[in-house]
Amino acid sequence: MTDIGVGAAVLLGVVEGLTEFLPVSSTAHLKITESALGLPTDDPAVVAFTAVIQVGAIAAVVVYFGRDILRIAGAWLRGLRYAGHRTDRDYRFGWWVVLATLPLVVVGLLAKPLVEGPLAGLWVVVGSLVVGGTYMGWAEVVSRRATGGGGRRTAPPRSEEDTTLADALVIGSSQILALLLPGFSRSGASISTGLLRGLDRVAATRLSFFLSIPALVGAGLYELKDAVGGGVGLAPLLAGTVVGFVVAYGVVAWLLRFVAHHGFGAFIGYRLVLAVLLGGLLLAGALTP
Repeated sequence: MTDIGVGAAVLLGVVEGLTEFLPVSSTAHLKITESALGLPTDDPAVVAFTAVIQVGAIAAVVVYFGRDILRIAGAWLRGLRYAGHRTDRDYRFGWWVVLATLPLVVVGLLAKPLVEGPLAGLWVVVGSLVVGGTYMGWAEVVSRRATGGGGRRTAPPRSEEDTTLADALVIGSSQILALLLPGFSRSGASISTGLLRGLDRVAATRLSFFLSIPALVGAGLYELKDAVGGGVGLAPLLAGTVVGFVVAYGVVAWLLRFVAHHGFGAFIGYRLVLAVLLGGLLLAGALTP
């Protein structure tokens, strides 16, 4: 039985809220924090706890984009009922989100034993931080060329109104990288893939937010039984979830302003430094792999 106190839950909620939507990998930071707290990172109850408190972070996205979500959901429901509404872009976008989530669901269910077992260790996180940072760096180069910064200029980036079903499917499927490689970063994978697809930074980030909603809510609800069954009390679950919501809301608002004018170079550098530090701590025996 895993004992996660309210204090530890609050700390993990802060870490979750700060890192879920930044391209630095919430999984990496949560696993590092859990290890520092003496919690077994591969314990099913601990894995489930982190999945459940993600619901708080995703609730922040739902609240922040509440008007957009209600508009899209309304159009989707009208389209299901009335054929004349099926040409509405919001109706089609609703289906795009559903379809783009399916590959992640299938892989998530099939790979669950791997994700909670061999892939749950901190050495995997070290490698994933480096690989994910490299992927983000590639996307940065492509994005800068599209905006005329450095090297041969390519086609100008597309806005949110220009996104397609193919964009949604590829970006949604890219979240699998973060599922299988904890430390890769779901937001880093999806935003970077959006940039590689030719979207501008704001469009790629907003689409990443929308595609995260069904994925993270589904994972949280699915893992709830394991968290409770593993001995994690209701108070820690609520504390971690509420704190994650409050912190994540501020991060979402900040990130959308940030990406409108800045690249992800600072996040890439941070990831590589973190990978080196984490690897050093593991080699020194300060953290348990």
